[in-house]
Amino acid sequence: MEGVPEPHTGWTFLTNHARVLAVIWDNRHARIRDIAAHCRLTERAVQKIISDLERDGYLSHTREGRGNTYRIEPGKVLRHPAEAGLTVASLLSLLVHDEVHRSRHPEPDAHGA
Repeated sequence: MEGVPEPHTGWTFLTNHARVLAVIWDNRHARIRDIAAHCRLTERAVQKIISDLERDGYLSHTREGRGNTYRIEPGKVLRHPAEAGLTVASLLSLLVHDEVHRSRHPEPDAHGA
C-alpha cells in the first residue's frame, strides 16, 4: 500500500504522542500527511493521536481554508506521576533543541571520535 510508512520494531524512548506534538511544535500548520511521514505513522494513527491530545487539553486547532492551525498548551503538565511538574513546553524545547543540534553537528561514532 503506497504512503504507509514502514513499521518500526522494538521499543523507543519517546511515545508517538510526543513525536506528533514535537512536529506540531516545530510547525503549527503541519498537515497530517506530513506529520505521519515524519513520525513514520499512518495518517489514521496521527488523527487519533491529535484527537487524544485535543480531548485532554494539550492541543487545539482552528480550521483555516483547507488546513488546520494547531495551538499547543505549553504550560500543561505531563500526565505521568513520574513527570510531575514537567510541562509540555519544557519537554518540547528539549526535543526541538536536540533536533537542531543533531542537524548541525553529526553524531560521533561509538568511541566519541
